[in-house]
Amino acid sequence: MSLTDLSSVLWRSRELLELLLFKLEEEQLILAAGRNRWLPHATREVEVVLEQMRQTEIARAAYSQDVALELGLSAEASLGELADAAPAPWSELLQQHRKAFLTLTSEISGMAGANRELLTAGQRATRDTMLAFAGNVETYDPQGKTVFGGARRPSLVDEAI
Repeated sequence: MSLTDLSSVLWRSRELLELLLFKLEEEQLILAAGRNRWLPHATREVEVVLEQMRQTEIARAAYSQDVALELGLSAEASLGELADAAPAPWSELLQQHRKAFLTLTSEISGMAGANRELLTAGQRATRDTMLAFAGNVETYDPQGKTVFGGARRPSLVDEAI
């Protein structure tokens, strides 16, 4: 196995990370638009990409290990260490891969966090609305403890809901 094989699998990993970012953005648009009907489909597409990434990661680990040993490094060498030890032009290419991975993983983490927040906010709003209609609304007392208000009192309802 060679640096060519490693670079090929790194390109594939980058493509999958970009596809994952795209699928997460699709999921976010569905959540933001309130089109929850399509959420299971979007989630399934994210899971398919994650499975492809797992398979690619196995190949990447094998190629990385072989290249590390060829370069006289430990089998667990990082991509940065491989880039430092590789001859030109491979060194520059591996550094570019590393930089792209760092950028993409940062963007994916941010997008996944935003999606979690949208899901949580939607779930909380639905729960609060259902509790309001049931007359058992969760509120806070003066000490900040959670309490359920069982007494009905006048409330404003947005009919657009």
